[in-house]
Amino acid sequence: MKRREFIAFLAGATVFGPRASFAQPSTKVYHLGTLGPGAPFNDKSPFGSILVRVLADHGYTLGQNLAFESYGAMGQVSKLPGILQEMKANKVDAIVAIGFPTAMAAKATDIPTVVAFGAGDPVATGLVDGLARPGGNITGISDVAATLSTKRLSLLKQLDAKLQRVAMLWNRDDLGMSMRYEASAKAAQSLGVTVMPLGVRAPDDFNEAFAAMNREPPGAILMVSDSLTTLNRKRVFDFAAERKIPAIYEYDFMVRDGGLMSYGPDLKESFERAGDMVSRIFKGARPADLPFEQPTRYPFVINTKTAKAMGLEMPPMLVALADEVIE
Repeated sequence: MKRREFIAFLAGATVFGPRASFAQPSTKVYHLGTLGPGAPFNDKSPFGSILVRVLADHGYTLGQNLAFESYGAMGQVSKLPGILQEMKANKVDAIVAIGFPTAMAAKATDIPTVVAFGAGDPVATGLVDGLARPGGNITGISDVAATLSTKRLSLLKQLDAKLQRVAMLWNRDDLGMSMRYEASAKAAQSLGVTVMPLGVRAPDDFNEAFAAMNREPPGAILMVSDSLTTLNRKRVFDFAAERKIPAIYEYDFMVRDGGLMSYGPDLKESFERAGDMVSRIFKGARPADLPFEQPTRYPFVINTKTAKAMGLEMPPMLVALADEVIE
């Protein structure tokens, strides 16, 4: 369920759901909105239920003094400003925004209170003034791309000590993801690994990326996750498996869906922290004064079923490092 929800939220299937209505004449009803480049999720879905549970712990109960409204751009980033204007007109009290394009659109729309997740490095992209004091209408969960990239590449090196070339796939139209790629490229150079940059802008670009890897086969693949790459994840899985190229991804749902390895933030924790931030905003805190937080849990997950299908023998020491092994 977690995997399905996150994929739907990134990749998108519908535009947005109708506003929920709750009668509570004696108490203010706080309206929480969620928005991403993909499909909305409801309060009973895994990540939506996390937000609702955390807010309930802080005294905001769905159907009493809390309304949950989810929106999505159906994979069409150009729709984000219009959706945000509608959310603003509907007087949503706080928004959980997924991805850099969503967060930047929210900044431009001047939505009063935004909690961002998965938006890359918020300072480097110009989203906020600083992590300790964001200074605007946005706070959230920050990115530690340089540290994570070094770790991901070191895991690939443990899988293949002779690794020399890594192909990196990312959405070059997403500034947050482009900067994450740049951090990964710098980390690779420091480890003596050559980078094959494969930026994509549309689904058809994956064909060109695969052709480039056929001409110059890399020793491994690192894929940066956003709506575009997530939507095309199966194509990457199949290509890597057919060519027997080890690949590492940023989130564990990719491994549950057939990828080989992942190392990245625990999404459950990130949504719990987002819910806590929303509760503080409901109580009067300003995003400008709420420091960006960093995840504390980064699970390393391996799919040994995928490895066996590729004829790839995983080193026992590497498997022993995994927080979870999918067999």
